[in-house]
Amino acid sequence: MESVQTIIKTLLKNPTQIKSKSQAKQIHAHIVKSFPIFTTTLLSIYSKLNLLPESLLLFNTLPSPPILAWKSIIKCYSSTACFSESLNCFVKMRALGIYPDHNVFPSVLKSCTHLMYFKFGESVHACIIRVGLEFDIFTGNALLSMYSKLQRSSALQVFDESPERMTSDQNESILVSNNNNNKQLDLQMQSVRKVFETMEDRDVVSYNTLILGYAQSNMYNEAMLMIKDMGNANLKPDAFTLSNLLPIVAKHMDVWKGKEIHGYGVRHGFDQNEFITTGLSDMYANCNMVQDSYHLFSSLPKKDIVSWCSIISKHVQNGLFDEGLNLFRQMLTSNIKPVPISISSITPACAHLTTLPLGQQLHGYIIRNHFDKNIFISSSLVHMYAKCGNIKLAKKIFYQMNHHDLVSWTSMIMGCALHGHVHDSITLFEQMETELIRPNSVAFLAVLTACSHGGMVNEGLKFYEKMVKDYKLIPEFEHYACVVDLLGRAGELEAAFGFIKSLRENKRGGLWLPLLAACRVHKNVELGEKIEGYLWNFDDDEEKGAYVLLSNMYFDVGRYEDAGKVRGMMGKKMNGKEPGCSWIGIGNKVHAFISGDGFHSDYDGVIEALDILLQHMEKEGYVADKTCI
Repeated sequence: MESVQTIIKTLLKNPTQIKSKSQAKQIHAHIVKSFPIFTTTLLSIYSKLNLLPESLLLFNTLPSPPILAWKSIIKCYSSTACFSESLNCFVKMRALGIYPDHNVFPSVLKSCTHLMYFKFGESVHACIIRVGLEFDIFTGNALLSMYSKLQRSSALQVFDESPERMTSDQNESILVSNNNNNKQLDLQMQSVRKVFETMEDRDVVSYNTLILGYAQSNMYNEAMLMIKDMGNANLKPDAFTLSNLLPIVAKHMDVWKGKEIHGYGVRHGFDQNEFITTGLSDMYANCNMVQDSYHLFSSLPKKDIVSWCSIISKHVQNGLFDEGLNLFRQMLTSNIKPVPISISSITPACAHLTTLPLGQQLHGYIIRNHFDKNIFISSSLVHMYAKCGNIKLAKKIFYQMNHHDLVSWTSMIMGCALHGHVHDSITLFEQMETELIRPNSVAFLAVLTACSHGGMVNEGLKFYEKMVKDYKLIPEFEHYACVVDLLGRAGELEAAFGFIKSLRENKRGGLWLPLLAACRVHKNVELGEKIEGYLWNFDDDEEKGAYVLLSNMYFDVGRYEDAGKVRGMMGKKMNGKEPGCSWIGIGNKVHAFISGDGFHSDYDGVIEALDILLQHMEKEGYVADKTCI
C-alpha cells in the first residue's frame, strides 16, 4: 500500500507526467479508494487536461472548496470557452470572502476579454491592485491583452455612437490612419502602456501584447520602437513578434523594414515557420514585389489553403490575372479544396480579362461545389458577368440571391450603369435605400456613373447633393471627375469649369481631361485654351492625352496651324502616346491587337477582311470623319 501511495504522491507532485484522460481517471479511482485528501490536486489535473464534466463532478463533492479548487474550476471554464460560467464562479468565490491569488486572475481577465466586458475587467483590475498582485508577470500580461483588445473596440463604439460622427467610411479611415496625432488611437493605448510600465518584470509575451496592440491600432512607429526596447531589455523577438509586425509593415509598404524582419527570421531559424513565411509573402506582394512573394510561397514545404488563397489574391490585386488563374489551377491539382474566399479572390481575374468562357467555367465549378449561395461569391459573379458583357445573366444571379449586402447592390448598380441601363441603376439604388442599406462612396460613384452615361444631369446632381448633405460623405476624386463628366456630356461646360475651380483638388489632371474632351465635342475652343494653362499640373500620361485632345479640337475647327504646334510640343516633351491594345476571344484563345502592330499571325487575313468591310460600308453611304488625325 505504501508503494502505491508513494507512486500517487510522486505523480501528483509532478502532474505533467499525466498525459491523458484515462490516466487521470485511474489516479482518481485510487484516490477515491484510499486517499481522499488528494481530491483538490486531482481537480487541478482534470482542469489542466480541460476535462470540464469531470472537474465539475469533483468540485461539487467539496463542501468548502479551497482557493486551489476555485482556481482550477475557473481556469477549466475559461479554457473550454465557458467564459460566463468562469466569471460567475469568480463572483461566487469573492462572495464567500475568498481572496483570489495570482493563479486566478489570468483566467478571469481572459473571460472578460472574450466577452467584451470592459467595465467588469476594470473592476477586476481594481481587485488586483487591492490584493497587491499588479506586479505579477502573468496577471500583468493578461491585463495588457485585455486593455489592448477591449480599449480598441471601445474606441470603435465611441465613434459609432457619436452624434457628430461623419460617416462609417470616414470613421474607418480615421481609425486605421497612420497619423500619430490621432488622439483617439493614442488614448486607446494609454491604458495598455500604463499597465506595461507598472510591471516590474516583463517577458516576451508582455512586449508581444503591446506590439500587437500598436500594430492593430496602426501605430507603426510605436510598434517599431517597442522592438528596440525589447533589445535593450535583452529579450529577443520570437515568431509571434514577427507575425504581429509583418501585417503593419505590409500595410505601410515599408519593404526595407520588411527585409530586416526577413533577415532576422532567417538568422534565427524562423524562415520555416508557415505563418511568418506567409506574412513575408504578403508583405512583398503589398510592396509590388510579387516575384519575391511567389519565391517565398514556393519555399513552403507544406502549402495549406491559407497560403494558396494569399498568393492567388496578391497576384490578382497586382494585376497579374493570368498568373492568378494559373495558381488557382495548381491549387486544384494539388488536391487543395477551395473555400469561399479563394473563389471570390479569383473571380475578379475573369472580370478584368473579360474572358466570359473562363468565367462560365468558374461559375460551373462554383455550382458543382455548392458555393453559389455564398453572398460574396454571388456578388463577385454579378460583377464578373457585367464586366464580361452579359448583363442579363448578372441580373439573374443578383435576383436569385437570398440576401443582398452593400457589395452586391453596388455591383449590380455599376453593372447596369456600364451597360447603359440608367433607369435600372437609379431604381436599384433607391430600392437599396428602402431596404435600409446605407450607401457608401462606391455606391454613389456607381449611380453617378449611370447618370453621367445617360445624360441625366439633374438626377446626377441630386445624388451628389444627397451624398454630401444627407449621408455626410466626403466626395473623393472619382466623384468630382464623375460630376465634371456629367456636366461636360450635357454641354454645361462653364458649370463644369466653375465646379472644378471651386475644388481644392483642382490641380489634378484627371479632373480637367473630361472637360477638355467635352470642349472638343462641343467645339468650345476658348474654354479648351483656358484648360491648356493647367496642363503643367498633369502627369505624363494625362499630359499626352490632353495634348491629343487639344490638337484634335483645333483640327475640328480648321485651325490646322495651331494643331501642328501642339503636335510639335508633344514630340518635344514626350516620346509619344502609349499604343492602345484590344483583344478578342475566339474559342479558347485570346487574340491581342496593338495599334500599328503588324506581327499578328493572321495579320494579312485581318487586313483583307477589313478592306471588304470598308467597301460594304462605303456602299451603304458611310463617309469617314477625317477631322481627327
